[in-house]
Amino acid sequence: MFSGLNLAVRGGWLLRVSGPNGAGKTSLLRLVCGLLRPERGEVLWQGMGIGRQREEFHRQLVYIGHAAALKDDLSASENLHLAARLSGICTNERDAAAALGAVGLQGRERTLARNLSQGQRRRVALARLVLATQAPLWVLDEPFNALDATAAAWLLQCIAAQVQRGGVVLLTSHEAALAWPEGLPQMELAL
Repeated sequence: MFSGLNLAVRGGWLLRVSGPNGAGKTSLLRLVCGLLRPERGEVLWQGMGIGRQREEFHRQLVYIGHAAALKDDLSASENLHLAARLSGICTNERDAAAALGAVGLQGRERTLARNLSQGQRRRVALARLVLATQAPLWVLDEPFNALDATAAAWLLQCIAAQVQRGGVVLLTSHEAALAWPEGLPQMELAL
């Protein structure tokens, strides 16, 4: 794992976490989200430990893990509504259709998740970002996995827009050749 990590990320920044498989990238993201507890130390959000403000912290957070985490028996739209509701985001059919359209899934809103390709499943999960522009913290574990060039370009712009709005984006990625927009405030943490 890792130790001695002391890092602060201000609003309006992207933090890219890199390292080989097994280095602890996903564990670090899970610590940041409060899904794991640190053996020592504390994760702070806006100066306060996340454990002391759990509900408020989770309202300000969007976490998308490395798996799409979709229910196979639900449609793309139903999965998006469910994920949004669990995140405290109010949405309607028009919002969901617009979000799915933004990720290139127009016309597939009613398609069951089991009938979607891996890349399409990933796009359904990422459609939450379209609905969560007000959340100041996005934590994304390997968000570019299974995406084609068009979807990856969309995601790069989506992340850049969130950073430009003053949000914090923390992500892991094995995609070394990503063409990040020039001037995007970012830093890298190598584990």
